[in-house]
Amino acid sequence: MWRNSATLSFSSKLLSSSSSTKPIYFHYASAFSFFSPNGVVEPGLSPFYQRFYCSSAAPSPSSSSDSVIKLGFFADKSDAFRPLSSKARDAIQLARHYGQCYWELSKARLSMLVVATSGTGYVLGSGNSVDLAGLCFTCAGTMMVAASANSLNQVFEINNDAKMKRTRQRPLPSGRIAVPHAVTWACSVGFAGTALLACKANMLAAGLAASNLILYAFVYTPLKQIHPVNTWVGAVVGAIPPLLGWAAASGQVSLNGLILPAALYFWQIPHFMALAYLCRDDYAAGGYRMFSLADPSGERTAAVAFRNCLYLIPLGFITYDWGVASGWFCVESSLITLAISAAAFSFYHDRTTQKARRMFYASLLYLPVFLSGLLFHRLSDDQQCLADNPDRIVELSSSSQDLVESGEDFQKKVRHFVAAPQAHAPVAYASIAPFPFLPVPSYVDP
Repeated sequence: MWRNSATLSFSSKLLSSSSSTKPIYFHYASAFSFFSPNGVVEPGLSPFYQRFYCSSAAPSPSSSSDSVIKLGFFADKSDAFRPLSSKARDAIQLARHYGQCYWELSKARLSMLVVATSGTGYVLGSGNSVDLAGLCFTCAGTMMVAASANSLNQVFEINNDAKMKRTRQRPLPSGRIAVPHAVTWACSVGFAGTALLACKANMLAAGLAASNLILYAFVYTPLKQIHPVNTWVGAVVGAIPPLLGWAAASGQVSLNGLILPAALYFWQIPHFMALAYLCRDDYAAGGYRMFSLADPSGERTAAVAFRNCLYLIPLGFITYDWGVASGWFCVESSLITLAISAAAFSFYHDRTTQKARRMFYASLLYLPVFLSGLLFHRLSDDQQCLADNPDRIVELSSSSQDLVESGEDFQKKVRHFVAAPQAHAPVAYASIAPFPFLPVPSYVDP
């Protein structure tokens, strides 16, 4: 009983003495909490850390070493190893913090959509067989370049993003990461992605990736604050990744490889027109010159969106006619294009926020369905040759049948020649053909 009461009183004295001193805090990063050298612990530490550092840091007024041992280092055997686990936890939190910042700087979901279009272009340009390793390298390089372009976009628009509700919580406006750090990240990942495409794909794909990065970061980004034509320039930027994938697989840019970029170009116009109409006030606060800001009624915005939806209708037939996909894709593409066109016409007829949001969601649904159908119904090189020349199958079958028949006739003649008795001299036959004016010998059958 006495020992327990003494221990409790001693521990209360230690706690009171440690709390009387003025705490001195130090911080390594704003995202973490650490302990102070005076024994006062910030809220980030667990109760085990608080007990350990409070009991071990305060001076002991008692001469009894047993009570110090019970309250300090040897109260729990695992307490001696707590600082090491704290460092590991802080390192994990640091990695998580910067990982989240890089994720938001890269606009990861948008970059993954770009990778999907590039991968589809790679599969379409692969011909009979798809090189999985090349596909992975192309997608990885595209992802890096897209992340670099999006990061540079946020670096240049840090002041504009701070004025918009939709973007003010991004890493740069919120101060979670420094501008030099973001620039270093963007340059490093952009260079690495371009080098990966140059080494594992070809120089054409690397050149398309580098040119698209420059077009997005240094042309489209400043143009957003200058002229509404930025929407069409941005559509060109979105149309290059599928062409990049096609070039990485085939090593060239052909007419068939322009179908998917055309679809991406025409799709982006209604998609961004709907977004610009929904976020008009936000874009005006950020200082962006969007097309919808010069159109208070929204009539021209809806007309542009509807017109570009109509441009998507013949692409399904062109894909089938040029031998890229089967006839089923023509039917499916026509149906989904009519659906998004109907949503755009509804927005044109009744220019409300609800109709604009419906067209925006229809555009989000259109692209994955279009890409999936194109991959599912695509034709390989052999299938394209057979589709382009259907009469060739009949010719090949007839020619093979003639060869078989001629072979059988030849075998019959050989057998007849071998089986026939060589009863007469060769001179008798020679006297018939070359010299028909000579009399036929009597032993030659007429």
